[in-house]
Amino acid sequence: MEIWPGKPYPLGATFDGTGTNFAIFSSVADKIELCLIDDDMNEQRIDMREVDAYVWHCYIPGIRPGQRYGFRVHGPYEPHNGHRCDPSKILLDPYAKAIEGQVDNHQANFSYDFYDNSKRSELDSLGHTMLSIVVNPFFDWGHDRPPKHDYHNSIIYEAHLKGMTQLHPDIPDEMRGTYMGMAHPAMVNYLKELGITALELMPVHQFVNDTSLIEKGLSNYWGYNTIGFFAPQNTFSSSGERGSQVEEFKAMVKAYHEADIEIILDVVYNHTAEGNHMGPTLSFRGIDNAAYYRLVEDDKAHYFDTTGTGNSLNMSSPHSLQLIMDSLRYWVVDMHVDGFRFDLASTLARELHEVDKLSSFFDIIQQDPIISQVKLIAEPWDVGEGGYNVGEFPPLWTEWNGNYRDTMRDFWRGEPSTLSEFASRLTGSSDLYENSGRRPFASINFITAHDGFTMRDLVSYNEKHNEANGEDGADGSNNNKSWNHGVEGPTDDPEIRALRIRQIKNFFTTLLTSQGVPMISHGDEIGRTQNGNNNVYAQDNELAWMDWDVDEHQIEIHSFVQSLIEMRQDHPVFRRRRFFKGDAGRGGESERGDIVWFLNNGEEMADEDWDTWFARSVMVYLNGDRIAEPDARGNAVVDDDFLLAYSASEENLDFVVPATNEGAEWEVVLTTTADDAANETYKAGDVFPVKSRSVTILISRRPDTKNASETDGTVTSLLSSTRTDKAPSVGTVAEDTIRMTTKQGFPQ
Repeated sequence: MEIWPGKPYPLGATFDGTGTNFAIFSSVADKIELCLIDDDMNEQRIDMREVDAYVWHCYIPGIRPGQRYGFRVHGPYEPHNGHRCDPSKILLDPYAKAIEGQVDNHQANFSYDFYDNSKRSELDSLGHTMLSIVVNPFFDWGHDRPPKHDYHNSIIYEAHLKGMTQLHPDIPDEMRGTYMGMAHPAMVNYLKELGITALELMPVHQFVNDTSLIEKGLSNYWGYNTIGFFAPQNTFSSSGERGSQVEEFKAMVKAYHEADIEIILDVVYNHTAEGNHMGPTLSFRGIDNAAYYRLVEDDKAHYFDTTGTGNSLNMSSPHSLQLIMDSLRYWVVDMHVDGFRFDLASTLARELHEVDKLSSFFDIIQQDPIISQVKLIAEPWDVGEGGYNVGEFPPLWTEWNGNYRDTMRDFWRGEPSTLSEFASRLTGSSDLYENSGRRPFASINFITAHDGFTMRDLVSYNEKHNEANGEDGADGSNNNKSWNHGVEGPTDDPEIRALRIRQIKNFFTTLLTSQGVPMISHGDEIGRTQNGNNNVYAQDNELAWMDWDVDEHQIEIHSFVQSLIEMRQDHPVFRRRRFFKGDAGRGGESERGDIVWFLNNGEEMADEDWDTWFARSVMVYLNGDRIAEPDARGNAVVDDDFLLAYSASEENLDFVVPATNEGAEWEVVLTTTADDAANETYKAGDVFPVKSRSVTILISRRPDTKNASETDGTVTSLLSSTRTDKAPSVGTVAEDTIRMTTKQGFPQ
C-alpha cells in the first residue's frame, strides 16, 4: 500500500475520486496510527508520520467510500494532568462524515478497571465500539435552493424524526423511523398543508446510547448525547451505515426544499457522549483530552460540567471552536441545512465560568460569512451557575423564550397578577430583546417542546408520571405550570373534556396571534399524549411516537390549528418585523395607535388596571393601517383591523366593541368555544359574549387591503374549524395523512 504525505486540511477523511486524505489534530500525541478495518474486522495499522501544527496526516491512493477506519493515539496517560491517551482504544475520527455500529457496555471501551478504577484497563476496544466511514461527497442536488423564509414569516415545527414516522400508515415499513420516511410525500405533504415553513429536527448528529439506559432495557430516544458532529445518525438510515445515511439525509433535505420548507437542526455542541471521568474512551478523550474538554482547574482528573451530562466542551480552545465552526459550515454547505437550534447554548458562551455574550464563540459566529446568514436559535440556559440567560444573547441570535412559555401557561390556568406579563409576551417581549437592537422575531414563542408535557398532557395532568423511565420519578421537571381541570388524567366528565379541548385551542390561538416566531411541538396539533410522562428521553416506543389514528376531536383540533396558521400567514398584523411604538410591549399604550388595550367594558386600560391582581381578561385592538413597515419590495403594508378578546376568567363575560374606527363593522372570525359564530357582526358600543376561558377574534375589513380576497376564505375556514361537523374542511390532509378512527379518548 502506498502512503503519501497528504495534507493537513481539511481535517477528517476526504475522498477526492482516486484516494482519501486523512488528517487528525492532537497536540499531545507521540504517535498516531490510522487503522483500516475490513469486513472481517481485520485491522491494518499505518503510521501517520507527517505532522503540521499538531495535525497528523497522510494520503492513501485507492481508499474509497465505504472504507471503515479509526485511530490509535499514543501519548501520555496522566489523568491528574488532564491527559488520557490510550492506544488500546480505537478512536472515532472527530470529523467522521459517517459512523458505523454502536458502543457496547464492555470493559474494553474504558481505560480503567471496573473493579478497581485506580488500575488501567488496556483491553482492545475494536469490535466493541463504533467505526468511522469514508464517504462519497458527491451528490446530485439538482436545482436545490434554500427556501429562505424570513423569521417573521416562519412557522417552526419541532419534531423527532423517528417519532413522526414510525407509526405513519402511508409510509412503507422499511422506511419508518428513517430519513427516507421523513422524506416520504405523506410526511412532506402533511407539514406543507399544515402551513409549516421550517422543520426543526431533534438531534440527528451521531449519538451514543447511554450504558445506564441499556442496563434498564431502555435507549436514548432523544439523542442529546452526540459523539459525531459531522455524521448523520446511522440508526435513521434505511439502507445501511457505510455512508448511505449521508445520501439519505441529503435526499430528505432536497425533498423539503422542493416543498419550500426549511430544515433546522437541533445541535448539541455543549458536551459529548464520553461523559465524566468514569466514562468510555471513544474519541476526543483519547485524542487530546485537555484541548477538547473543560477540566477542573485544580483537579484536572475531573471535568467542569455545566450541562448535567458529565463534561463540557472547552470553548476557550481554538481547536474546539474550529471543530464547531467546521461542523456548522459542513451542514450548511455540504448538507444544505437552513439553520440550527443550539442545545444548552449558555455553555457555549462560557470561556471561564460566567456566561459571556462577548465570548469567542459569538465573535466567530458573527464574522463567519456562511453561518451568520442562516437561522441561529439558542436554548438560552444550561444547568450551571448563572445559566438562565433568556433575553441576554447578542444580536443575530433568536432564543427559545422560556418566559413566554411560563407566562402563557400561568395566564390560561388562571394564575393571579399575570396580565401585564401576558401583554408583554403577546407583543414580542420587547423588554427582553429591544435593548440589544433585536426585533420581535428574536423571540421563539412556544407553549410546549420536546422537554416536558405535550399540550394535551398540559391540560390533563397536574403531576408528572414518569414511572416508565425507571428513575422513581426523580427525572423530569416538577414545575410544569399545568392544570388537569379537576381530574388527573383520563376522565368521562363531559365538561372537563370540553374544557380541555377549549384550553388547547386557547393556547394555539395565543401562540399564533403573538408577535415573534411560533414553534409547535410535533403532534400537539392532533392531541398527542405521553400519558403524563414529561421526560420521554428514554422511551423509544409508542409512548413517545406519534399515533396517526385519530378521533373526531383530534381532527377538530388539527383543522383549527391549520386555519389559525392560514390566518397568521394572510395577515401581517400578527407577524410584524418591528416592535410596537411606545410602551405597548409592557402593557401600555402605543404612540402610533397601532395597538390599543381595552377592558371588557370597552374602556382603555389605565395603569392601575394592569396591576389588578384578579384581572384575567383583556381586549386588544390591532390597527392594520398602522403596521408602519414596508414589505420585502418596499411597499407600504396595509391590513385589516382585529379585535382579540382573551379571557381566562371562570365567568362568562360580555365585551363591548370599542370606538376605534368610526362606522367600522366587526365580524366574528374565531371563537375557541364550540359555538357557531358565523355572520355575527357588531359595531362600536355593541356587546358580544366571550365564554369563560376562551378567545374570540373579530375582524374589520379595510377595502384597500391587498389581503381582502384571501381573508374571505380564511373567515370561512376559521369558523368551520370550531365545529366538529365541519372538521373535514381540513381537506386532503385529514383524508390522506391522518386517519379517522372510531376510537374515543382525545378529550380524556
